Amino acid sequence: MYRSVLALLFASVLLLSGCAVGQQTVPKEKSGQETNMDGAAFDRSDEEITYMDTKDNVIYLAGGCFWGMEQLMQSIPGVIDAESGYANGTCEADADYKTVCKGETGFRETVRVEYDPEQVSLDALLLAYFYVIDPTVQNRQGNDRGSQYQTGVYFTNESARETVKRIAEIERGRSEKFFVEIGPLKNYYPAEEYHQNYLEKNPNGYCHIPRAEMELFSRLRIDPGDYQKPAAESIRDKLTAEQYRVTQESGTERAFTGEFWDKFEKGIYVDVVTGEPLFSSTDKYESGCGWPAFTKPIEGPAVVEKEDLSHGMRRTEVRSRAGDSHLGHVFTGDPESPNGVRYCINSAALRFVPYEKMEAEGYGYLLHLFEK
Repeated sequence: MYRSVLALLFASVLLLSGCAVGQQTVPKEKSGQETNMDGAAFDRSDEEITYMDTKDNVIYLAGGCFWGMEQLMQSIPGVIDAESGYANGTCEADADYKTVCKGETGFRETVRVEYDPEQVSLDALLLAYFYVIDPTVQNRQGNDRGSQYQTGVYFTNESARETVKRIAEIERGRSEKFFVEIGPLKNYYPAEEYHQNYLEKNPNGYCHIPRAEMELFSRLRIDPGDYQKPAAESIRDKLTAEQYRVTQESGTERAFTGEFWDKFEKGIYVDVVTGEPLFSSTDKYESGCGWPAFTKPIEGPAVVEKEDLSHGMRRTEVRSRAGDSHLGHVFTGDPESPNGVRYCINSAALRFVPYEKMEAEGYGYLLHLFEK
């Protein structure tokens, strides 16, 4: 009898050594299986937790295959380090590629991103993340299928929690479905060495994120963290009735009535709500449509395009990135446009900053737009 008890105790110790005490236990999942959970169920941002990482300027991003997300983050100026790993699963004993690929551990392929806030904001990193992922699907990104490819944003401190919640709220409003896990980091283990910097070591390796988008983010100068969306009450107090109707209620001003439809002075046009730079006079042209028309934004990711089926039409709506203001619509095939593209924008959604005042108003970093 005594020996039997000792054997049972020894077996228990062995079991505990496999999955560390205090780590989160995650129910087993079948690889690639989708649940019927509403998107809101993926938001665990209000959970109370003892944070696992003591660094302030760190965020954990699960965005499908970690090779591509790691490379994307490394391409952004201001990122100190990006490391591939496994987050929010069962325990360290299960944190290896072969085991995780079985889809029974709860682990997500995740990139740990450490950044310098003096050079890049958390807002910029999160909005770059949402730019390249598909938030409307579960357990897959690109060609990859399985619970390890579930998307998620995991924070490690209160400041990051508030930023993540704010950005996630904006992004959730842009999609009919939103299945990105939002919550605190429960655990994290670095992936095997051969996964680290994989695309740098294997330039022709598989990646679900287009290389052109990685190159794009390496060149961007506008940081959305400098142009955060104000509280709802502040927006109402700041705007005129027409500006509010257009930007917050997706209204449209009457043609040929806006302030800027026939204005071609040298300068930039910024979001009237946040001040984020959107368009330049160098890309403005006379379209004859009755609204300000541009061939392109200053930087592509500064505007978000969204399908619009209102009024019995199929159009592409344009909204600002940081402020989520309704701006107008974008059309292709415009014979008056130098590149065939017309960003048809409401004057009420814009504020014009003349070239001569750009430096004084904090937009001096964009003066290069006017260099020939």
